[in-house]
Amino acid sequence: QVQLVESGGGLVQAGGSLRLSCAASGRTFSVYAMGWFRQAPGKERELVAVINWSGGSTFYANSVKGRFTISRDNAKNTVYLQMSSLKPEDTAVYSCAARRAYCSGYGCSRHREYDYWGQGTQVTVSS
Repeated sequence: QVQLVESGGGLVQAGGSLRLSCAASGRTFSVYAMGWFRQAPGKERELVAVINWSGGSTFYANSVKGRFTISRDNAKNTVYLQMSSLKPEDTAVYSCAARRAYCSGYGCSRHREYDYWGQGTQVTVSS
C-alpha cells in the first residue's frame, strides 16, 4: 500500500501562485508515476500533470502548460505542483495519485489506472 497526503491548497487571486505538495509513504518503491488530477463541480476528473518517479519525465495537460510545473523530491518521497498565473477556471479539488503500471504521455491521463489516491485539496482562484 501507498499512502498519499496532499497539502498547500487554498484561496488565491487570479494571476497568483500556489504550490501543492503530496507526501507519499509506504511501498513507494512500487510506484511508477505520480500525477495530479483535478475535478471541478459538475465536471469530470482530469489529469493536470504526471511525473515518472525514477526518471523524472513529465506530461502536462494543454490547459496548464507553461503555467504549472510538476517536480519530485525522491529523498522526501514528495511530489510538488507549482501553479502560477492561476485562472478562475483552475478552481477545483486537486488530488495526487500514484500508479504502479507503466505509462507514457497521454496514456497517463486515465484516472482509473491509478492505484492510490490522496484525500484532495481545494484550490479556489478568485477573479
